[in-house]
Amino acid sequence: MSSKSAIWSVVHTEREALIRDLETLAPARWTTPSLCTGWTVHDVLAHMIDVATTTRLGFVRRMIAARGDFDRDNQTGVDRERAEDPAATLASFRRVAGRTATPPAPLATRLVEEFAHGEDIRRPLGIRRDYPVEHVVTALRYLADTSQKWGGGKERAQRVRLVATDADVAIGTGPEVRGSAIALALALSGRSTEPGELTGPGRW
Repeated sequence: MSSKSAIWSVVHTEREALIRDLETLAPARWTTPSLCTGWTVHDVLAHMIDVATTTRLGFVRRMIAARGDFDRDNQTGVDRERAEDPAATLASFRRVAGRTATPPAPLATRLVEEFAHGEDIRRPLGIRRDYPVEHVVTALRYLADTSQKWGGGKERAQRVRLVATDADVAIGTGPEVRGSAIALALALSGRSTEPGELTGPGRW
């Protein structure tokens, strides 16, 4: 299990890496559809600003305002943080990249946010990143043990055995689903993976 300080160090490193990847992105590419249905890569970055600035108390207030609707609250955050000019949105993300604000959730969710949203943006743009597999495994274990209602993938993980091909990790019992830790994490969070990334009789 990753320590608190290690998790925040990874979160900050991942934010900085994403900033570097997007600094030279052509303006027209910011409208590329992300892996998040209905959101462009620009929208996802705006969401990441919203996430980076959400405190525990602020989250409670926002849930009350959104009447408990997570999707409505997320869209409100995107609309608030997305500037007309993507360069301005990126500048805002740069300003908050070092923060340690978090909603009332296990700290492993911060890893899930950075890895999953990083891929939401990078994959459609054809950008590759090698994530720190030890911490991806922490995110994967969290997803496998947490209900979809709370942002996990427990229901998808049931009755299969998840085997990471880039780490000494196997989770669950049943027909095997094999793939890299990041591919397994993406699949558990309901995202699409590339053909052939997941193999085995249990693959979704």
